[in-house]
Amino acid sequence: MSKILIVEDETIIRTALRKLLERNQYEVSEAPSVKEATSKFQLKDFDLIVSDLRLPGAPGTDLIKLAGDTPVLIMTSYASLRSAVDSMRMGAVDYIAKPFDHDEMVNAVKRVIGKAKAANKAANNTQTASTTIAGMIGSSDVMQDLYNRIHKVAPTNATVLIHGETGTGKELVARALHEESNRNNHLMISVNCAAIPDTLIESELFGYEKGAFTGAATNREGLVAAADGGTLFLDEIGELPLEAQARLLRVLQEGEVRPLGSVESRKVDVRLVAATHRDLRKLAREGKFREDLYFRINVMQLELPPLRERGRDIISIAESLLQRYCAQFGKPQLKLSSAAMDAIMSYNWPGNVRELENAMQRAVILCEDSTEIGDHLLSIDMDAQDLNDNTGSSIFEPPRLASRGGGTSATEDLSLEDYFQRFVLEHQDTMSETELARKLGVSRKCLWERRQRLGIPRTKAGATAGK
Repeated sequence: MSKILIVEDETIIRTALRKLLERNQYEVSEAPSVKEATSKFQLKDFDLIVSDLRLPGAPGTDLIKLAGDTPVLIMTSYASLRSAVDSMRMGAVDYIAKPFDHDEMVNAVKRVIGKAKAANKAANNTQTASTTIAGMIGSSDVMQDLYNRIHKVAPTNATVLIHGETGTGKELVARALHEESNRNNHLMISVNCAAIPDTLIESELFGYEKGAFTGAATNREGLVAAADGGTLFLDEIGELPLEAQARLLRVLQEGEVRPLGSVESRKVDVRLVAATHRDLRKLAREGKFREDLYFRINVMQLELPPLRERGRDIISIAESLLQRYCAQFGKPQLKLSSAAMDAIMSYNWPGNVRELENAMQRAVILCEDSTEIGDHLLSIDMDAQDLNDNTGSSIFEPPRLASRGGGTSATEDLSLEDYFQRFVLEHQDTMSETELARKLGVSRKCLWERRQRLGIPRTKAGATAGK
């Protein structure tokens, strides 16, 4: 018989729900608050916790992090989309509004308990195959699926395309693919295609012969040849120039590389792992990426979930980072306060794990408390996020933006990225990068990263504007 804990301060509702669940063959316990629930019961002993959102002393969502692997179903009379989104983002398995239909509640309970039992059974059957990716933290469903895919494709020689937002850990996945392959006794060569100038990328990748161009005083082996027998990881492959793409295609098709200035090719045995945050299929349609190369590298695609879709993994990662930085900076082992955990779970983390790393490092450095990290030290801009969530648009002054160019009303439903893209395109010829970043309320680095993600190149006029 499955065990359920009801946490509800309204006695009438708590009693009615207990009787309803007992009639459906569940063993039910009850508590009027989070404090009493945690002091009276071991939360891990239950198969499900059904809790009201608004409780005296502490909200029901506090049970999510206290319950560990026990699923929490949130109910509330404040039926709003924002409450549902916040609860689910913080790790609630489901959300139900009061007054609820009895059949609706019973069906939700059956669904949640059934899914949890099936997941536990699957996890037990595949525990050794899904929880041992070095350097990666997380036990959410999306991460378990990613681990399983890595384990399946790693022993093969298949080309892998890793897709994910900035800061999601694409190089960690590439490293795992290499370490679990039969090539792990050879080198893994990592190349950031966005960091090498277009004029140098071909010579860096494919090497050159003496005299191939001015300054080529000796023969030089390229990075492709250096990865012979091992793995070549091309990060941000979408930034690779078309000429270099043609040479890379030959490496993949023929298994050989020809240095610049040479008339002879050399056989190489290289496994390619590529990564990008851009839509390569869209770039191929626009003629900015070779379609034949896209189909060649898209043998197996691994999609990395953004941090905001990983549920309670966020807290596990934050706590691990907290331990690391406390040791690094000689601080006592600090803990996250309840308010800090709520802020971490509620924030969108557009910069993903990299942004979380920065926030935790900054919080440890600034913390003067000897026991815990407060939410104010995280420097999370929740106000800007709330504005974006509530309006569906951006903080980039949409009415002024929409008034230019005629034809677009101030109430047009544009996304944050739409406003960013339009603002940059309309003003980059008359503003410097510093002015653009200031107007948009972002750093120059953030402006550059969004340009890369949206495919908005800097114009020569924009580079000199404002000088």
